[in-house]
This record gives sequence, C-alpha cells and structure tokens, in this order.
Amino acid sequence: MATQQATPTAPAQDSEAAILELARSEPELGQAAVARRLQDQGYRISPSGVRYIWQKHDLETTVKRLNALAADSTEGMEALTDSQRELLERNSVTARLLHPGGNGSKSADEPLERSEIIINAAAELFSTAGYDRTSIRDIASRVGLLPGSIYHHFPSKEELYIAVHREGFRRVLKRAKAAGEGIADPWERLRRACEIHVHGMTDGSPVDRITGTNLALIGNDDIQARIQPFRDEYEQVFRELIDALPMRPGVDRKLFRLTLLGSMNWVYLWYRPGLRTPAQIASAMLDMIRDGVGPDASRDKT
Repeated sequence: MATQQATPTAPAQDSEAAILELARSEPELGQAAVARRLQDQGYRISPSGVRYIWQKHDLETTVKRLNALAADSTEGMEALTDSQRELLERNSVTARLLHPGGNGSKSADEPLERSEIIINAAAELFSTAGYDRTSIRDIASRVGLLPGSIYHHFPSKEELYIAVHREGFRRVLKRAKAAGEGIADPWERLRRACEIHVHGMTDGSPVDRITGTNLALIGNDDIQARIQPFRDEYEQVFRELIDALPMRPGVDRKLFRLTLLGSMNWVYLWYRPGLRTPAQIASAMLDMIRDGVGPDASRDKT
C-alpha cells in the first residue's frame, strides 16, 4: 500500500512573496480566500497571517490593492478590468462621501453629495492647471471616478466649469452680505466685505479661489458670458456698499468699484503667507484708494 507523500511546507519568505503575487494578480480576493489558496499549494499561512503581510505593505483593503496595481503599471487605471475600475470607483466615492474633509462648503461631519465632490476637485484643477489644460479624465482621476460618472452629473467640461463658478459666487455672495450686518459705518461695512473677498482668494477652498480670478484668462467669450450673471449679482453687493459711502462730489463710483475689485482679484497671483494677513491686505488696499498715496493726502470723513 503506497503511502501518501506530505506536501513540503514553503519557507516564510516564499509565503510573503506568494501573498504579494496574489495581491497583484487577484486583488479582489479576501484574506481567507488567499489563505486557502496558498494552503492548497503547501504554504502554512492563516488568514490573519495574510492580513499581517498586507498591512506590512499597505495593502490591507481591496481599494489599496487595486490602486497599487494601477500605480505599478504603465497603463495606470487602464490596467484594471472594467469590474475592478467599477469596484474602485464605488469604494472611493463611498469613502469621500463618509469623510469629505475640510475643503467643501459643509462641515467635516456632514457628507458631501457626489456632485459637490466633483465640483471641489474640478475647481482645484481649474485653478492650478487652467481650464484648457484640465480634462474630464483628470478630474475623474482626482476623485476616483470613471469619466462616464462625471458626465452623468455634468454633460461637458464647460457645464462643469460654469457649475464651479455658480457655486463659488453663491458662497462668497452669502458671506459678503453677512459681513456688514449690524455695522453702521458704511466704510467699515465695505472693509468687512473686502476682507471676506481677499480671504477667499488666499485661504479659501479652490472653489473660492477660482471665483475671483480674471475670467478673460480662459479666452472663451461664450463661457464668460454665461458666468457673467453670477459675477453681476456678486458685484451688486459692492455697488450698494459703495453707493452708500460718503464721498466728495464728482467721484466716479463705478471706477472706484472696478479698481477695488480688480486689485483684490489679483491677490491670488502674488500672495504669500507670512507678511500680511488677508484682512490686512484688504484694509490697506481700501485705505490707499480712499486716502490716496500722495504726501498731502488726507481722509475726508464728512
């Protein structure tokens, strides 16, 4: 009667290599399935042992294993199967919905809608790379979605760009209106609105920053025309604040407004933290326009 030959036990280092190989070839397998597969091949490994190796290499979740697989391939996300990309998308979006972070318009413990996540990511790319150099694929990659999922919410890059500005002007309009509540002095009300504007340009979210940039920079008159109503509604706040100011006769209030807003809108290009705060910058700009900079300039408070 023939005796059954025992399968030799693989060394520990070989077990680790086998676990990592399965993490690349079949990243969706759970730790129990991996342990059973390797036990059948003669490895002495438990599910907890598999998890230990995964944690050692930062691969303990399916999302991490899929991301690692894409990162190790020259094809990137295209190296994954359709089902793997869909799985990665679902898990990535779920994580963002549960843990939105601090760059949205809601508090850190309040979930963001998927469209808000897309808008925040798009604003960041539009403000850093520019409209022309940002693609829907870039935005999808930033939030862990497939490009088709972006198009489900926004039919084109142009519509997404407009949605970013609509949201940005909504936020800053709300803050600017609230800034002067309860303040009697019209100059102080304007100062507070200016502080809000500059703060959004320098320390706000990407949505806040892109709102104040020069729309002409994208070189697209059609898009600028569609965004202009949002800008007009926001500028109306400054029209009303400036109309309420005591000024000497003959002052061109429209030119005053355009000069002030134009100066503040360019802060994002040269601002560096550490010298003056956004509030100090806004206040200094307003004082220079109000008082003038000549040696005989004096403030007329009447």
